[in-house]
Amino acid sequence: MVPGSSTEPRAAPAGRLDPTARRTLLQVARASIEHGLAHGRPLAVEPGRYPPPLAEPGAAFVTLHRGGRLRGCIGSLEPHRPLVADVAENAYAAAFRDPRFPPLAPQELEGLAIGISVLGPPEPLPPAASEAEAAAMLRPGVDGVILELDGRRGTFLPAVWEQLPDPLLFLRHLKAKAGLPPEGWSPAIRLWRYTTESFGEEDT
Repeated sequence: MVPGSSTEPRAAPAGRLDPTARRTLLQVARASIEHGLAHGRPLAVEPGRYPPPLAEPGAAFVTLHRGGRLRGCIGSLEPHRPLVADVAENAYAAAFRDPRFPPLAPQELEGLAIGISVLGPPEPLPPAASEAEAAAMLRPGVDGVILELDGRRGTFLPAVWEQLPDPLLFLRHLKAKAGLPPEGWSPAIRLWRYTTESFGEEDT
């Protein structure tokens, strides 16, 4: 399903979670990882037991760090299930299914830091005739970006701007992540931008 299409569930704007909701999502994420270590599958949550907006459709990325280094990051670009269920599934996937890392081992649970980014609705950007024109539409430090061409798609969360503050370099690395040549540009490339509400265990 294409982000921003009229047939998909609409993500609520970022910035809508109170401290209790944030703590709940972080607790669900950790419980899902612990459940995965014990049972080999994510925690099954009952969305009806949670208040809105946790029980409403939402899209989130769960990022794991250990010792200050990335240990996994998996997420959803589109709101296709309740937010609390999305966090449970993606926390498990970040721990055990990120192809860049081996599955999390029990001894790694200690010292594991969990972060969650809840995505706002993606905003389609106009077609760009050049890479420079595309870069000029981005807001460094603010935008998460989705890039798509010929069925290949990748995204960077807003936090990636910390490592790639130059919009041109940001786009080139994003093209490479999507499996496209980092150099050059096609006017057929489609871009969306979105904002996130990001928080971690250290914030609660």
